[in-house]
Amino acid sequence: MTRQIPAPPKVGMVSLGCPKALVDSERILTKLRADGYDMSPDYAGADVVLVNTCGFLDSAKEESLEAIGEAMAENGRVIVTGCMGNEADAIRARFPDVLAVTGAHQYEDVVGAVHDAAPPARGEFVDLVPNLDAMGGLKLTPRHYSYLKISEGCNHRCSFCIIPSLRGDLASRRPDAILREAEKLVAAGTKELLVISQDTSAYGVDIKHQPREWHGREVRAHMTDLARELGTLGAWVRLHYVYPYPHVDKVIPLMADGLITPYLDIPFQHAAPSVLKRMKRPANEAKVLERLKGWREICPDITVRSSFVVGFPGESEEDFQYLLDWLDEAQLDRVGGFRFEPVEGAAANALDGAVPEEVKEERYQRLMEKTAAISAAKLAAKVGRILPVIIDEVGEADEEGSIGATGRSEADAPEIDGNVFLRDVPATMQAGDIVRVRIEDADAHDLYGAVQ
Repeated sequence: MTRQIPAPPKVGMVSLGCPKALVDSERILTKLRADGYDMSPDYAGADVVLVNTCGFLDSAKEESLEAIGEAMAENGRVIVTGCMGNEADAIRARFPDVLAVTGAHQYEDVVGAVHDAAPPARGEFVDLVPNLDAMGGLKLTPRHYSYLKISEGCNHRCSFCIIPSLRGDLASRRPDAILREAEKLVAAGTKELLVISQDTSAYGVDIKHQPREWHGREVRAHMTDLARELGTLGAWVRLHYVYPYPHVDKVIPLMADGLITPYLDIPFQHAAPSVLKRMKRPANEAKVLERLKGWREICPDITVRSSFVVGFPGESEEDFQYLLDWLDEAQLDRVGGFRFEPVEGAAANALDGAVPEEVKEERYQRLMEKTAAISAAKLAAKVGRILPVIIDEVGEADEEGSIGATGRSEADAPEIDGNVFLRDVPATMQAGDIVRVRIEDADAHDLYGAVQ
C-alpha cells in the first residue's frame, strides 16, 4: 500500500514598511518554508495570505489598511501582522473576517496562526526538518537558533525518495545571499545557524561553484568556503544533510579550529552493500569507517549523527546484522531510525522482497537498542568534563527558590538530539545564553550538570 504525499499549502505575503519589517517577513517565510509550506506569487494560488503592516505614520497605516482590504477582496483568508497589528481593534472593526492579528516581532504567533489556518503537510520523506509532529508536536523555533537553507532540490535519484520529483534538481543559492541572510539573523539575536538543504555537500555544483564578492573578498559557492565564512559571524554553525563526498574532509579542520560546530549530520541510510545498491546509494561503507577514524583524529570532539532505514525491500537478516556490526565499528554519536514505508512515486515500490511489518518492527527495536547502548557509553564518557551549552529554556523557581534550565551541547541539534539539563541556574539566565557546564551525570540520550 503506497502513501499519498499531500501537496504543501501555499502562503502569500504582502510586506510593507521599513527594512526591519522586511527582515521580519523574511524570517516568517523562512520558518514557514522550513515547516513545509510553499510560497504563492499571487492571491489566487494562496491558501492563506499574510499582510505585514506598517504603523509608523498615518499614511502608512492607510496603506496597510488598503493592502488588507485588497487581500480580503482577492483571497479572503488573511492574517495581519507587523506594527499595525498592535491596533487589532481598528483592523477588526474594518475587516471583521480576518483570521488573526498579531503584532510586530511576534514570529511564533503569526506562524502559529498560519498553522491553524492551513496546517502543514509533514512527513520524513518530504520535510527538511524532521517529522516532529509524530513526536508530540513541533516547538516553534525560538530566536536564538535559525535554519539557514542554502539550496533546494537534489540531483540524487535514491529509489526510496521522491524529493527530485517534488522539488526538482539541485538549485543553489548565491553565497553572498546566504551570508547576508545569516549575518542578519545573527544581528537579530541568532546564536546558532543550522545549515540545511537536501544535499549540503553538493552546494554550488549546479552553478559551477561560481564565486561572489562578500565584504571585499570572493567566496565560492562551495560548502567548505561557505562554512568558513559562516564561522566568522560569531554563532554556532551546524551542518545538516551532508553526503560524505571526499571534500567533506576539508571541513573537519574548521571544526578542530573552533570555527564551526564539530557536528556532522550524514544520512547514511544503511551499511549493507546489497541494500545500498537497491537504494541507489553509494556503497562505500568500509571507506566511511576509515574516514570516520581520520575525522576523529583531527577533531576528537566531532559528533556524527545519521539516520537509517530498516525493512527496505530485499533486506535480509544478514543485511540487517551487517548494519548492526557496522554500527559497532562506526560508533556514531546520534542515530535516528525509520521503518521503510512505500511512498507513491518512489522507484522502490517496484522492488521485490517486501519485508513483513512485524519483521520491520523487530529490526527497528534492535536498531534502537544498539544505538542507545552506544549513545549511553559515549555520554557517560563526558561526565566530569566542562562543555559549552546553549540554553533553550529556563524554568520557574521551585519552592526552595532553585531554578532549572534546559540546553544543548555542541553535540545536540535542537529537537532531534539530546538535551543538557541544568540545576541551580542564576535567575538572570536567558534562552540563547551560551554557558560553561560541568557534566555531572548522563543517561542514554541526555546529560545533566551545573553552570561553572
